[in-house]
Amino acid sequence: MRFANPVFLLFILLVPLLAWYQEGQRRRKRAAVSFSDTGLIKEIAGKGKEKSEKLLRILRFISLFFLLLAFARPQAGQKGEEVLTKGIDIMLVLDTSTSMRAEDFKPHNRLYVAKEVSKEFIKGRKNDRIGIIVFSALSFTQCPLTLDYGAVLDFLEHVEIGMTATDGTAIGTAITTAVNRLKDTGAKTRIIILLTDGRNNMGEIDPITAAKVAQAMGLKIYTIGAGAPGGALYPIDDPIFGKRYVKLSEDLDEGTLSAVAQETGGLYFRATSSEGLRSIFRKIDQMEKTEIKIKEYTNYTELFTWFLWPGIIVFVIEILLRNTYLRKVP
Repeated sequence: MRFANPVFLLFILLVPLLAWYQEGQRRRKRAAVSFSDTGLIKEIAGKGKEKSEKLLRILRFISLFFLLLAFARPQAGQKGEEVLTKGIDIMLVLDTSTSMRAEDFKPHNRLYVAKEVSKEFIKGRKNDRIGIIVFSALSFTQCPLTLDYGAVLDFLEHVEIGMTATDGTAIGTAITTAVNRLKDTGAKTRIIILLTDGRNNMGEIDPITAAKVAQAMGLKIYTIGAGAPGGALYPIDDPIFGKRYVKLSEDLDEGTLSAVAQETGGLYFRATSSEGLRSIFRKIDQMEKTEIKIKEYTNYTELFTWFLWPGIIVFVIEILLRNTYLRKVP
């Protein structure tokens, strides 16, 4: 809170001095006529008159205090900020094919770790719009671009393996879906972060063609290949023996993923562990930073009426009491 006319606060400091002065003046007053015995007069009117005058003085000073505060114009300020530059538009493209169940990112599978690391990445961004696309044989937008990171995290939480119904890996289709979401956003920087553990084996658009379209639109693609070298254990539910593990051979097409990234000016990374994936997202986070210019401002709300009306009300009460119930009798 601030005061628009703080000079009136100095007058408030004079109120106690005024009260002290008036009290001194009252004590120095002497009766105009002397009586040999004033006991009867004191008994009748002394105490009541003194209390009445004291009450009226207190009301007068309270009224003066509130009115001076009102004249000082107290104001409540609410700070805000206006973002003058746009952030980065980011589409997270996550592979949800069944091979993402492979458990080489101990103690969890690939998709679980990808989701957890993506959450950390999202929480670390500010003023950047983020969306999510999931794919296997098909691709669709799980979450459109938004600044509502709570909503993005909620949508990410519901990403599951096999949610596109048909299994497979349509990398080209996924890139095309992301391009369609980013092409008209107007952001200065637009990037795609694509994470997969396989090779393109579905869809009508190959990854390189999709990457060329992205490059023509001014988009940058970072590709991440997930999976430890040499394959990984893959859990299956056997109707006879229950849950067991089989060896899943490595099927990551690093050549295509690297070419896709290179075509758009991005980079390709290989994630072989949970910590390795976290390190990759940290690198991308550091490389893709936009300097945000923010204009801070403060809106002030006038509060003087909170003090003006109490001051007026107390003043009116004091006047009414002085001229009615507590009036002086000559």
